[in-house]
Amino acid sequence: MRVVLGEDHALLRDGLTRLLVAHDCDVVEAADTGPTLAAALTRHRPDVAVVDVRLPPTFTDEGLRAAIAARQVIPGLPVLVLSQYVEPLYARELLADRAGGVGYLLKDRVSQVAQFVDALRRVAAGGTAMDPEVVAQLLGGGRDRLAPLTAREQEVLALMAEGRTNAAIARALFVTEKAVGKHINNVFRKLDLPESADDNRRVLAVLAYLQHDPATDGPRR
Repeated sequence: MRVVLGEDHALLRDGLTRLLVAHDCDVVEAADTGPTLAAALTRHRPDVAVVDVRLPPTFTDEGLRAAIAARQVIPGLPVLVLSQYVEPLYARELLADRAGGVGYLLKDRVSQVAQFVDALRRVAAGGTAMDPEVVAQLLGGGRDRLAPLTAREQEVLALMAEGRTNAAIARALFVTEKAVGKHINNVFRKLDLPESADDNRRVLAVLAYLQHDPATDGPRR
């Protein structure tokens, strides 16, 4: 798997490179600025990009901007974003582009190597990998919208938003897949969202709903 890495901190960049190489990844370039990353992504067209949100020269959202710009040139380019902090705005902006795999993890998740590599491979395959802390904040912004859901349905929704399959949700909650399917149907029904067999699309639909301003809605029929 060919990877382009965007990280300005030298020690972390070297550590991530070694980790990726140890798990059969080919790090074709490790960029340390936004412009360098943007050029590397379009030049190498990697299987997946691992990108820090904040890169020089501005240390604001250079990494994310480079990734979004690259996805305009290479539709569906898988991007796994790493961030030091939970930044829901950036998560939503990345998820707004519904083409290809996307992920958003906090940097301290890298120390959980197996989970990090699993998330990377899931994103490279076109799936979604959302950090539980990011999901919690995204959900936290719309708790009133979740009022119709039972506590169990909210648990299922949070796990769905992390990109987990029905089988993974069942394992996490110690219930059957049939029970998970029933909860998911209830979630979509109560939130007026269409059902979908595609994990990535259903996560995006849920997150899109949770960031939606209900004040803009017309009367419900």
